[in-house]
Amino acid sequence: MAATENPWLANRSRDGEAYDATYERREAAGEDVHGEANFVMTYASASVLDAGCGTGRIARELARRGVDIVGVDLDPEMLAVGMRKAPELVWRVGDLETLQLGRTFDVVLMAGNVMIFLTPGTEGAVLKNVAEHLAPGGRLIAGFQLQPGKLSLDRYDALALEAGLELSERFATWDREEWTPGGNYAVSVHRLR
Repeated sequence: MAATENPWLANRSRDGEAYDATYERREAAGEDVHGEANFVMTYASASVLDAGCGTGRIARELARRGVDIVGVDLDPEMLAVGMRKAPELVWRVGDLETLQLGRTFDVVLMAGNVMIFLTPGTEGAVLKNVAEHLAPGGRLIAGFQLQPGKLSLDRYDALALEAGLELSERFATWDREEWTPGGNYAVSVHRLR
């Protein structure tokens, strides 16, 4: 495990209740705040590991739609919100680098910038570990911001390939807007080879 501190745990600027409240206000105003869940559902996935689930906002929506879901996060304070709001779901506090659930999933979802909030230097190990949680032909779906000094798409794709994952699709948003180089956000779908 890397000796450096996890940037999410070191710099979290709001608690889980405040995080969820933002989405609840937007939804109450009529906005569809379930883009990530809508995206995942297009793959007819029966089971999803929400890796880096935070408050479980997406996991709760996927479960509402009938998906077998497990939510995992490193931050026990964020995860406590999901546990309180949906105690019937499976939640685990854990590090994605070392997590062992003893099962596989159709999809591993890493939304909400999970890849750039990992402890620096663990990205490859995390991708290898989440790939081990994919069923044959399963997909890793990850969306994250592209910023100077952060994980680049070229590096991400190389690490994914080393983990046995092959890029199958890439979009600029969860609404499937076309990806063009130079964008500041990407949603990538890698398939287990």
